[in-house]
Amino acid sequence: MLKLTKVNTHYGDVQALRNVSFEIKEKEIVSIIGSNGSGKSTTLNTISGVLRCSSGTIEFLGKRIDHFPPHQIVDEGIVQIPEGRLLFPYMTVLENLELGSFSSKARKAKEENLKVVFSLFPVLEERMNQLGGTLSGGEQQMLAIARGLMALPKMLMLDEPSLGLAPILVRQVFETVKAINSQGITVLLVEQNVFHSLSTSSRGYVLENGSVVLEGGGKELLNNPQVREAYLGI
Repeated sequence: MLKLTKVNTHYGDVQALRNVSFEIKEKEIVSIIGSNGSGKSTTLNTISGVLRCSSGTIEFLGKRIDHFPPHQIVDEGIVQIPEGRLLFPYMTVLENLELGSFSSKARKAKEENLKVVFSLFPVLEERMNQLGGTLSGGEQQMLAIARGLMALPKMLMLDEPSLGLAPILVRQVFETVKAINSQGITVLLVEQNVFHSLSTSSRGYVLENGSVVLEGGGKELLNNPQVREAYLGI
């Protein structure tokens, strides 16, 4: 479904990604793990067109997209839930959700999509007239994910969805990821919580200093001595 081939990305003179190559099959959950500064968020931003790769190729469903602007990449079916949620705090829950249906295709299915996200997140329906900025951290994360779903993604990319949440809410976020995937949506997950992300994922990739250094099944990586020592403290 998604294929990166020898992708390099720079911030000015600083190289952030170095010959990154990986692929994601349809309906998979795939994790990218690594320490801070390893290039995880840069990878997502490069896929979504927020950053331009300086060389290499990105293909989605057989079409090269690395030269597309971000809005066109959303139209193709790739939607990113950014780190920190980036909600509109002075707009209501409903208004935040409606902004997710900005593309013409998603706008036509807005009412149907609202029913879907409200079935997945009942608390958002209860609070749809409440300002986004007044929700709890967990509810804001639900709203950010729901807003992304309103754009009719074929692949959803989540950047640190459990950041700053209490343990019980972390488990809830990963259960939500599984529920979204069960609806046929492919998920690419960037997450500091290595145990939960690899436990949830069919496969994973480890980034270090902008390069892919390990790959394998989720459980396989969880049992990898290098991963256990570096990211699980075992």
